[in-house]
Amino acid sequence: MSTLDEHLIPVFEEVVARNPGETEFHQAVREVLESLGPVVAKHPAYVNGEVLRRLCEPERQIIFRVPWVDDGGRIQLNRGFRVEFNSALGPFKGGLRFHPSVYLGIVKFLGFEQIFKNSLTGLPIGGAKGGSDFDPKGRSDAEVMRFCQSFMTELYRHIGEYTDVPAGDIGVGGREIGYLFGQYKRITNRYESGTLTGKGLGWGGARVRTEATGYGTVFFVKEMLAARGDSFDGKRVVVSGSGNVAIYAIEKVQQRGGRVIACSDSGGYVVDETGIDVELLKLVKNEHRGRMSDYAERRGATARFVSAGSIWEVPCEIALPSATQNELNGTDARRLIANGCGIVAEGANMPTTPEAVDFLRHAEVLFAPGKAVNAGGVATSALEMQQNASRDSWSFGYTEARLEEIMASIHQRCLETADEYGSPGDYVVGANIAGFTQVADAMLALGVI
Repeated sequence: MSTLDEHLIPVFEEVVARNPGETEFHQAVREVLESLGPVVAKHPAYVNGEVLRRLCEPERQIIFRVPWVDDGGRIQLNRGFRVEFNSALGPFKGGLRFHPSVYLGIVKFLGFEQIFKNSLTGLPIGGAKGGSDFDPKGRSDAEVMRFCQSFMTELYRHIGEYTDVPAGDIGVGGREIGYLFGQYKRITNRYESGTLTGKGLGWGGARVRTEATGYGTVFFVKEMLAARGDSFDGKRVVVSGSGNVAIYAIEKVQQRGGRVIACSDSGGYVVDETGIDVELLKLVKNEHRGRMSDYAERRGATARFVSAGSIWEVPCEIALPSATQNELNGTDARRLIANGCGIVAEGANMPTTPEAVDFLRHAEVLFAPGKAVNAGGVATSALEMQQNASRDSWSFGYTEARLEEIMASIHQRCLETADEYGSPGDYVVGANIAGFTQVADAMLALGVI
């Protein structure tokens, strides 16, 4: 693991002491701090103004109970979270995750990452994240509705289009956003469409939002390839996951000339050497809420389902981890390196362990972190907010073009910043420093708040 600059060691030690047991949050903070040694040497005001210490402490942490009644009439109880981390650049912005693994440390790690991701987009939005340990899998629509209504009955008092704008994440799709927005509208008696993003097209949503994180991931990798005179043509690509990020990354890779040969879910992975049939994948996962084993059965002889092992055993030139945090470990990284993988780009939030990141970077595999690669989702959410504010609706083509421009701009900022601070071609350094300096400068300008 990389070492910390002497000025940053006390900052990290304080984070660990103040947030015991929150290992994902510690990991996210350290990963950023490891890049900032050259920055604090060049700009001591960031240390003297205690910007780093303040940046690692959320502006507000909200924890609340969420009682609801299941279809059997039994009272269920979950815990809700919203961590409003930093609003120096604009209103808090970040998704809601409904998954049994959610606890305060997960939400804080995601919110901390969101600060820099949102900063990199160049759009006026701050960083936040939220969610609950509620699991929508296996629940009826009526149960999901009752949970969402109870969740929003508490959350509504903390959000608003100029305050905090949630969106979806794992376990929170169009159905959940609909129920959440309906309850917000009911309680407030206001149609503030800019308060939630990821809405349906018929009631304030933006085209490309569903596809945005996956498409944006591919647009970023396209720029990585172009920077060394290459393209997706003929490349074998592995994409972990099979949610929206993975599905639309697969779709865009194959539109750009690559061939995605494997994807996965929690039950295993499918290898399809002829290329994943993305329309069949959408049918199985989105319409039937099925598993990758169902995809393999429907696909027939070309597809092979593997229930054990790791998807990163499949040889490829490009790997896009797009499922969940810490899914790609050191063993996986060594296997990718041995198989000749040249690019790893994070479609999910922090899916690569620190050990794996070190292996990849030392082996000179081009590695790009999620705060840059998967910023397309929140960028398009900000575009949705623009459309809501102007009572406008943009075409799919125009919105996709805006997204591609934003991702190209993020890529350029990463490279230029890495060059400026003596680490040419290092996307981790470039993303962390570029995201940090914009937020830090705004915090200094606003005073001690």
